[in-house]
Amino acid sequence: MKAMGCTLKGVVRYDGTGFAGWQIQPDARTVQGELEAALSRIASQPIRVQGAARTDAGVHALGQVFSFVWPGLFPERLRHALSKMLGPEMRVTELTEVPESFNARFSARGKRYAYSIDFNREPDPLSARHAWHVPYRTDLEVLSGLLPQLLGKHDFAGFQSTGNQSTTTIRTLYEVSLHRGGAVGPVDAENLWRLEFHGNAFLYHMVRNLVGSLVEVARGRFPRDFLLESLRVPGPFKGHCAPAHGLALLKVYYDD
Repeated sequence: MKAMGCTLKGVVRYDGTGFAGWQIQPDARTVQGELEAALSRIASQPIRVQGAARTDAGVHALGQVFSFVWPGLFPERLRHALSKMLGPEMRVTELTEVPESFNARFSARGKRYAYSIDFNREPDPLSARHAWHVPYRTDLEVLSGLLPQLLGKHDFAGFQSTGNQSTTTIRTLYEVSLHRGGAVGPVDAENLWRLEFHGNAFLYHMVRNLVGSLVEVARGRFPRDFLLESLRVPGPFKGHCAPAHGLALLKVYYDD
């Protein structure tokens, strides 16, 4: 007889500054590890969590999705109890019952990331943990004009870092856009901008590599055709990888 239980889908926000990333690691504080520890204490038995995206150390999330099997009926106050047990850098904003077939990672149909950049000459202390400080003169019109080159289906092998485990490097970007304000923290700080990327999936460090390369072209260090050449002749990444702390996972998309 099948054991009684239910599959739950959660959404969690976190400031990634104090975490060694999403994925559980020995002797390191991770988001997955904190969630599993809290859920296991509540359930009085081990609970394993599947995340939609394996964010790196220092990367933030406003809409990371996770799923797990709960041993019994869905407790209505589980979200509240879970959030109370987690540190102040984490907050579970949604928790709902979903079909047994749902998996936060494998059921995902797309993701949206935002990368925040502080273009002030001197860094803003209130955005320092959530935005990449770029004090160099950067032409935002040039940067904005480069974005359409990335839209559509391409081989992004030239924008992945060593360690990618995907079976294919073909990805589709539905939207790449530039907006005033950051994704996390003081969104209205002067000269604070964010780049948003909505795609079906992303390679290892793909967003950070794209952002770093876009900035290098816009400030004149890389040639204007750098992006097109990297897409036309995919190979080892030759650009600049933007630091992790400017990146935030905004949303994960599903069929429902």
